[in-house]
Amino acid sequence: MNILIVEDEALIAMLLEEMLDTRGYNVAAHASTLAEGETMASSLDVDVAILDVSLGGDSVFPVAERLSDRGIPFMFTTGFGAAGMPEVWADRPVFSKPYEIDSLIATIQQLVPSAPVAAAG
Repeated sequence: MNILIVEDEALIAMLLEEMLDTRGYNVAAHASTLAEGETMASSLDVDVAILDVSLGGDSVFPVAERLSDRGIPFMFTTGFGAAGMPEVWADRPVFSKPYEIDSLIATIQQLVPSAPVAAAG
């Protein structure tokens, strides 16, 4: 199970990667800018992605479009909640920060039914 994290806050990305790693998931890559995210979303072989809605003032939605075009499931994280999400992404899971890792893992398992059941951290 390969996961792409697109998150501009280094500490949050490192904590998320560590939490996923301790539960047996592999973070294939971490993008911290929109440009990095778009490149990785277009080319990496990942099973699912976790996308921070705001990347240093840029919207992550172009990354979401690339993932969607490739059929790769993803979820959003945000410090602002689901209220400000565009209608086109209303069907995607949204987690408000700080999020609970077990809920995030459960969503990964829903988005990718073949995902291994993660060990409790």
